[in-house]
Amino acid sequence: MKEKYRHEFKYLSPEITLSAIERRMDAILLRDRNTGEKGEYAIRSIYFDDIFNTCYLENENGTDPREKFRIRIYNCSKERISLELKRKERGMCLKTSCHVPLEVLEEIIAGKIPDFTSEMPYLLKKLICQMQFRALRPVEIVAYERVPFTYEDGNVRITFDRNLRSSSNIEDFFNEDAAFRSIFPFGTNMIEVKYDELLPDFINETLQTSALQWNSFSKYYLCRKFDIQGLRCGFRA
Repeated sequence: MKEKYRHEFKYLSPEITLSAIERRMDAILLRDRNTGEKGEYAIRSIYFDDIFNTCYLENENGTDPREKFRIRIYNCSKERISLELKRKERGMCLKTSCHVPLEVLEEIIAGKIPDFTSEMPYLLKKLICQMQFRALRPVEIVAYERVPFTYEDGNVRITFDRNLRSSSNIEDFFNEDAAFRSIFPFGTNMIEVKYDELLPDFINETLQTSALQWNSFSKYYLCRKFDIQGLRCGFRA
């Protein structure tokens, strides 16, 4: 199957506005089937960077193209562990992914570089190569709760992400009681809009994105900025 780049936009929003838009979305779209009875799920991702913080600086400088690796879990569960590579080029995003065995992730969390095996998917081999030759290493846990909506035509995905927080204690990745630092000021959250070629008008009108604050930076960048610069990430003038 041919790889497909997608549009991806992020918006910061006060909770009162975000909640109102979420209620309107509930009336026109279906929630992702993986959300279960709660209608949401918790996401945790380990992001990788090298000793020069290249991924962080590329995001800050708007380098094009650029890539970053992350390992993601849902609801702190060890059942589904995914390695993802996100590539951004000409304002579009491409995500490729594969499964990561628990024992491999445990080695990475312990600060080790896993050995190659013939059964490993290409993407996992690529990560291990970059850990060996670029000194790529896990540097940040990014966590939040997500309410996702989907629409089949155009492969549309609208997500409401709350309580963005981070930790540099990689060993706490599966710890449900781990301590995290909040990134946004209280009451500020994020909406993400992703689609292939076209965002249907009725969804765009429901979103009212003109009333939201567009944000060009990734969640990883915002969380690392807190670590590197000691700054809480708020609204920009």
